[in-house]
Amino acid sequence: MNFFLYINRKLVILLGLIVTFLFLIVVIYKQVNLSAIKINETENTISDSDISKPKFAINNESNKIYITAGKGNFLNKDEVLLEENVRFKSNDFSIQTENVIFNRNKQTAQSKTKSFFKAKNATISSDGFNIDDNGNRIIFFGNSYIVLR
Repeated sequence: MNFFLYINRKLVILLGLIVTFLFLIVVIYKQVNLSAIKINETENTISDSDISKPKFAINNESNKIYITAGKGNFLNKDEVLLEENVRFKSNDFSIQTENVIFNRNKQTAQSKTKSFFKAKNATISSDGFNIDDNGNRIIFFGNSYIVLR
């Protein structure tokens, strides 16, 4: 006799319903998990600066002056406009300001924004400054406040 003739139809239908029910539970569970995952949308922001966190240096005979900023834009082949928390730092002094035009070829810098100079024996607050002669000469201009210690 044939084996399939001895199988109970009610048992086959019951097993089929159980398998279908388990299959539906798995599909629904996976669907819920997929909808719970947050999709991280990446924002494509177009920066308004050419350089992010630029770093430069002015070299002279006695020391180096390191220049850092938040962002920078090329004005021409040699000049860079440095913006956002611009810092000039050497072993002898530091200068903080917001905007500086730095000439990479001539190793000069010019700022027309509020500047704060700090050295071991002096602090100067001014309306701007010029750095010439490879960092050997710094000229402060505008309303300046000098404190000597």
